[in-house]
Amino acid sequence: MSNLILTPGSTTIDDLSQIIENPHLTVEITRECKVQVDRAAAVVDNVVNADAAVYGVNTGFGKLASVRIAREDSATLQRNLILSHCAGVGDTTDPTIVRLMMVLKLLSLGRGASGVRWQLITSIENLLNAGVVPVVPSQGSVGASGDLAPLAHFSAVLMGEGEAYYNGRRQPSIEALHAAGLEPLELIAKEGLALINGTQFSTAASLVALHATWKLANTAIVTSALSTDAIMGSTAPLQPAIHELRGHQGQIDVAASMRALMSGSVIRESHREEDTRVQDPYCIRCQPQVTGACIELLRFAATTLQTEANAVTDNPLVIPSDDANKPGTGQVFSGGNFHAEPVAFAADQIAIAIAETGAIAQRRVALMVDPALSFDLPPFLTPEPGLNSGFMVAEITSAALMSENKHLANPCSTDSTPTSANQEDHVSMAAHGAIRLQRMNQNLTHILAIELLCSARGIEFRAPLKTSKPLQAVIKTLRENVSTLQEDRYMSTDIEKTSQLIVEGRFIDSCKPVLFPGLLPPS
Repeated sequence: MSNLILTPGSTTIDDLSQIIENPHLTVEITRECKVQVDRAAAVVDNVVNADAAVYGVNTGFGKLASVRIAREDSATLQRNLILSHCAGVGDTTDPTIVRLMMVLKLLSLGRGASGVRWQLITSIENLLNAGVVPVVPSQGSVGASGDLAPLAHFSAVLMGEGEAYYNGRRQPSIEALHAAGLEPLELIAKEGLALINGTQFSTAASLVALHATWKLANTAIVTSALSTDAIMGSTAPLQPAIHELRGHQGQIDVAASMRALMSGSVIRESHREEDTRVQDPYCIRCQPQVTGACIELLRFAATTLQTEANAVTDNPLVIPSDDANKPGTGQVFSGGNFHAEPVAFAADQIAIAIAETGAIAQRRVALMVDPALSFDLPPFLTPEPGLNSGFMVAEITSAALMSENKHLANPCSTDSTPTSANQEDHVSMAAHGAIRLQRMNQNLTHILAIELLCSARGIEFRAPLKTSKPLQAVIKTLRENVSTLQEDRYMSTDIEKTSQLIVEGRFIDSCKPVLFPGLLPPS
């Protein structure tokens, strides 16, 4: 089993992608963090034993911050905090998101500004690496004062409360802990608050979605090249000079990948001289401009989320003194790093990119099945139209999914509602902005699957003319799993099989050594 050591403050998107891709990867933070973590914990310990009231350490929470808590009740306060905040509802969160959320909490606590014991950090690592996955309801966070409910459900498992998955079985967490050889942890002052304050749930959900969306964006470059050849579209709009004159890197990158994918296509060469079409429809001609703009949005979101993954987002924050002769001294600042506005904006940007990638792909599907526009392809891409409906209703399905994604892409970050007796009077809505992305990605996957099925069939109708070698390889991968549609059959199975190949990245792999855009281009 491979092990990944992360450094809080400098963990990269690539590091986090490894965790998303490999559920069996063990993860820990570098032990160099322990000195700073211990220094901050010593500050909290001194506060507990002092007379001054410090929010979250020896006071109540939120609107109850003015209520002073006795020293002997510190542990009870933290336990009550976690249990009372386990108020989430709805579908159970994808285990991949929960695992990444735990990793992000490690990165935040490992910065040494949260005032927790090193034992709490190792307890999270042990839980994560033992394969115990907390059951976390997906609804309940408004994305400010932290992702309170989701993080509380995770934190409860550390205490032996709530439920968890272990070895594929959902069970009471105390049973899961004992089965994994672990013991519950009693939280002390500040630790419960450090666990539930933070943006780790919404950030993890956004990162998992971003990982999937990026694969889909690159797949869309493949399907767009297939569609262009299927309708015998012009490649003149892909000329480098056009895109360099505009200057947007995403547009330049998409055009370059499309040129490489279509290089050597006999279909394209067959009509280059006698092509009477001056211009193709926008869904063909403007593919680099649209997909490239989506890629730029995703890159911006990636930069935001990489920063947030390394951030300290709980409250209050503990800043130990730099004076080595005064251990346990420092300051405790109450701030607002738990407000997830940057994450909400990133989630909205990802949503827009998903919706627009699907919107232009759906128009390419409509173009290919429409006998008035498909340039000599048979109606609905079937050899015997009338007797067979071909891809008629598959195109309708793509339209339904496109429309649903447009609705889901409406911004969440522009909404807010006051909570906690108006103490928390402006919130980000980052959590449900992030969670909706999973459904949007599912919709986009199916849209691209339908486009791939249509474009591959369109290219087959151009025989004996052949497409380029990279695109031939894509069609070969498809046909090894989904046979050519000659007459009508149960269409949903074809779409699902093709969608699974997209999720696995099989079509992108088929195109190698063609280069695709990178999520974080060289600075």
